[in-house]
Amino acid sequence: MKKLYALILAVAIFSLPGCLVVSKVSYSISMKTKKTGTVSVKFFDIRSDAPGNREFEDDKKNLFDYMLKSDDFLYSMKSEGKNVTSRKLDVYDNKLNGVAIYDFTDIEKIEGIRFNEGYYYLTLQAEDSVLYTNGEIIKNDEYQRIIWKEGTPKLEFEFQSGQAVQETRDLISIFRSLPK
Repeated sequence: MKKLYALILAVAIFSLPGCLVVSKVSYSISMKTKKTGTVSVKFFDIRSDAPGNREFEDDKKNLFDYMLKSDDFLYSMKSEGKNVTSRKLDVYDNKLNGVAIYDFTDIEKIEGIRFNEGYYYLTLQAEDSVLYTNGEIIKNDEYQRIIWKEGTPKLEFEFQSGQAVQETRDLISIFRSLPK
């Protein structure tokens, strides 16, 4: 597993000091108007690849105290044009997964997506692993681009982390011990 790319919300959420990694990230963007809508982003198999106990403690604080519970996280996301309406963690198939839902007023502030001449597009690194999209993928040696026509009610895409991390730490037991 590798760190998530700067183009997607995962980086916004997982780029804090520490080493949180996921196996894949899935986006579903419901368009309300040409530029506004709601995003549901899912993070699958959230783990820590922290090499030491101090970094692992930082990962736990970032995930469980900051991202999951903190108002500061909500304010930070709002300053990026993302009004978080829901965030939760859950264990499914013995993996810690997360979902964040947020509203936006400008699609161009969302994960590097652009809108031009009737098309939405997301440009990615050539080596990024797109597992699924309901858009069209165009690839070349330098990049790949997902394109959707204006009027597409839902923009969907899913990425898989490509590079395996040698050792990771499970966060399920910590999540299960949190007060409900």
